[in-house]
Amino acid sequence: MACFLGDDGEVYTSGDVGMGSGGQEHSCLSFLNTPGSSAPSCVQSLPPKAIHLPLEREAMDRPRPVEVSDLSQQVWLLQGQTLVVVPRSNNVGPVTVTIMPCKYPESLEKGKGVPIYLGIKQPEMCLYCEDIGGKPTLQLKNQKILDLYNHAEPVKPFLFYHETTGRTSTFESVAFPGWFIASSETNQPIFLTSELGNVYNTAFQLDFKELLPSN
Repeated sequence: MACFLGDDGEVYTSGDVGMGSGGQEHSCLSFLNTPGSSAPSCVQSLPPKAIHLPLEREAMDRPRPVEVSDLSQQVWLLQGQTLVVVPRSNNVGPVTVTIMPCKYPESLEKGKGVPIYLGIKQPEMCLYCEDIGGKPTLQLKNQKILDLYNHAEPVKPFLFYHETTGRTSTFESVAFPGWFIASSETNQPIFLTSELGNVYNTAFQLDFKELLPSN
């Protein structure tokens, strides 16, 4: 089932809105927020469109796992302590990226997308941005994404504004506004660029996986 993260901070999966008696549209999605309820038949047999699972502000005890690829069909792969891009193939096991929203986004700039933390599942690390030699640089750091999520205030070096255009996503550094996660040639690391969509790949596709089990 294909999934993507909307700019409203929700995960969208294949599905549609059901129709009630008399052809009136009704919400068949209330079961998602009703403990113990099961999906109605109109959701179980829906054609592709979108049903959603809350993400932005719900209480979460585990991150959302996702596979990330760019528009050149290159996926993210961990090599040592670096995330690089390689062509998608059956012989490549893309890294499982983990996503959690910022729990307290009130102090952050509005209108730039949903502020999220980005990590990887194994080993447990998170992406963050720091100034190296006067230039914003993307790094991986040994950091538990749940600790960031539960922090009493936004941890800006680890935060990215996630914004969607259609089915693609961009990730702008909160600590360095105007700098976006980007990819370029095969086997090269992902990095930060201030050239949005001009030279490098800054639009990514997200393929959400099943939720990670709770510890």
